[in-house]
Amino acid sequence: MHLTSLAQEPADGIAGWSADLVDSLGGPGAGLAIALENLFPPLPSEVILPLTGFAAGQGVLTLASALFWTTLGSVVGAVVLYWLGMLVGRDRMHAIWAKLPLVKASDLERTEQWFARHGTKAVFFGRMVPIFRSLISVPAGVERMPLPVFVLLTALGSLIWNSVLVLAGYWLGDQWEAVETYVGFLSKAVVVLVAVALAAYVAVRLRGRNQAQHRRTS
Repeated sequence: MHLTSLAQEPADGIAGWSADLVDSLGGPGAGLAIALENLFPPLPSEVILPLTGFAAGQGVLTLASALFWTTLGSVVGAVVLYWLGMLVGRDRMHAIWAKLPLVKASDLERTEQWFARHGTKAVFFGRMVPIFRSLISVPAGVERMPLPVFVLLTALGSLIWNSVLVLAGYWLGDQWEAVETYVGFLSKAVVVLVAVALAAYVAVRLRGRNQAQHRRTS
């Protein structure tokens, strides 16, 4: 039984690519797709995971296999980004940060202090937030969070996120694409919030710099 012949229109784009992987490799194909989604966030988990759940509902693979392999793929992709953060390292991160405009070394230091206090919660809950679910692995590596702790938190957080989307696709059947619509709204909301926060940060920094210049010239 082939997924591409069962779904209404997974023949093109990310859906078609994911369907081909699951058709060809089964659970490991779904895991590979999610590992790549972690490394390349533009690949949407809200397409890959519900489609995998739909495939499980149609007997292409078992539900247990879908959850196991997609969670394993999440962990593998996250560990790659964790190691990337380790390779960058704290000293190099500070050197890069020092060259960026409108930022201060104290900002990064405060971020590091926050991560030292709340890093475990950030990694666990970050796995359930679109966009951040991939990016949170990098600071964990930079700050050298113990790898076993990182893997455990990533696996638990990913299992929750993956289960929700896989089961949604499993239950919705050929209406699995509805999941993409709702999660897409959440992703866009996250992007908007980040953009607003970034704009506010830049505005505050520019205002502070202008006031400092005004004091020096007055």
